[in-house]
Amino acid sequence: MENTSASPSPSSCCVAVATLVERRLLCNGMERKMEENTVREVETGSEAGGEDALVGNVNKLTVNPPGFSGNPRKGHLVFDACFESGNLGRVDYISEFEFDLFIRPDTCNPRFRVWFNFTVENVRETQRVIFNVVNFSKTKSLYRDGMSPVVKSTSRPKWQRLPAKNVYYYRCPDHRRNYVMSFAFCFDREDDVYQFAYCYPYTYSRLQHYLAGLERRNLPYLQREQLGLSVQQRRLDLLTITNTAKHLSPEREKKLVFLTARVHPGESPASFICQGVIDFLVSPHPVAQILRDHVIFKIVPMLNPDGVYLGNYRCSLMGFDLNRHWQDPSPWAHPTLHAVKQLIVQMNQDPRVSLEFYIDVHAHSTMLNGFMYGNVFEDEERVQRQAVFPRLLCQNAPDFSFSNTSFNRDMVKAGTGRRFLGGLLDDTSYCYTLEVSFYSYMAAGSTAPVPYTEETYTKLGRNVARTFLDYYKLNNHIKDDRPINIQSSEVAGDSNRKGNGVASGAGDGEAEKSQDVRP
Repeated sequence: MENTSASPSPSSCCVAVATLVERRLLCNGMERKMEENTVREVETGSEAGGEDALVGNVNKLTVNPPGFSGNPRKGHLVFDACFESGNLGRVDYISEFEFDLFIRPDTCNPRFRVWFNFTVENVRETQRVIFNVVNFSKTKSLYRDGMSPVVKSTSRPKWQRLPAKNVYYYRCPDHRRNYVMSFAFCFDREDDVYQFAYCYPYTYSRLQHYLAGLERRNLPYLQREQLGLSVQQRRLDLLTITNTAKHLSPEREKKLVFLTARVHPGESPASFICQGVIDFLVSPHPVAQILRDHVIFKIVPMLNPDGVYLGNYRCSLMGFDLNRHWQDPSPWAHPTLHAVKQLIVQMNQDPRVSLEFYIDVHAHSTMLNGFMYGNVFEDEERVQRQAVFPRLLCQNAPDFSFSNTSFNRDMVKAGTGRRFLGGLLDDTSYCYTLEVSFYSYMAAGSTAPVPYTEETYTKLGRNVARTFLDYYKLNNHIKDDRPINIQSSEVAGDSNRKGNGVASGAGDGEAEKSQDVRP
């Protein structure tokens, strides 16, 4: 980490990078000698083995050289993950500049090991290290395509991605043929505490601070309520955003949009998108004002608060993938999901309410850009109507890809919110999963991917919100002649218009995600 950025300079890390290259070449050479059909790649990973039995995070763990006794010296690294959304289960000393890191599996579920978030301190200035994350439960990863971890330090608190040239992702026989992500780093300030994470963290406490700030503004069109509590008694928040005065007439049908995020706790980009949606809808922007006059927005920004707090990747405290339990959620095992489903069913039975959209926001570990999954219907007209919103979003958001958007009815997805609610709601309702890459998007006219930042994730959320105006104007629900400058720096041309054909069936990304939960 240099004085001006979070990335090590090429000169300071040349030894570490050279060692990384040699290690990767050695592993690749050994792998070629192994029989390719001895182990089939399974995305869920192994449930057996020493490292998979990890049940807690490291807590101010000092990693000394073998045989060393006495007080730790500068450069004897201290690892910690005992903080909110932290995850690191074990550290093995390989050499003075190399360490093997083991992700702690999701609580009560050893199958998922992807998210990591830990700190390192007691460093020595110019100390060069290689960190090997050795027990990922996935084999497919955007690390193969240039993705890198994020880093910050106490003197430089803004998250930054490590240079891709210092990150390697390879299959290593040393670790039961698991895929290993290794990265080189040079510490440059002895008094700093450095933090590394899989992606930009967005914690439960951060959400609570953000929502409390919204409440303090006393906006007449914003209501925050506690819809329920998690197993560990954390808030399940529900926001309602609308101009209440415009919806007082009992004769007027109320158009409603329902949005949820963070059912999978490690998919932190979903929270930035959700915040972008909220920020735009409560803003004084004329588009937001018109939307509040005509539409009711209900938003659950964190559907799995326990999993987020604990640093899980996919599961709740009790080890459940909540996005496979929509059909019959338990009030004691899945209380947050149960509460949201009850509310949606109740609203769907109200003849005065037209629940038109359900959008569940996620992040994707193998694909680029933002894109959507939708459902398959027998009615061809309904199929075409369902494609309208993604097409409009494609025009408004330069990072959204319609060519990656697909519609399917894979049985493995039957317990998801998109699939279950798509069967429950009537044929005027549309249910989507909105996905965004953990890594990057392809911009118009560029051949190189553009890495996402916290700001560009949030910008996608704002563009999702403003797309509802285009949709409702197209469907003549909003007939407002006030001039609206919807074009801005946020709403540039779409980089994927050449792919504007509706994809049917599950794409590679959807198939990859379904393999995560195969029995």
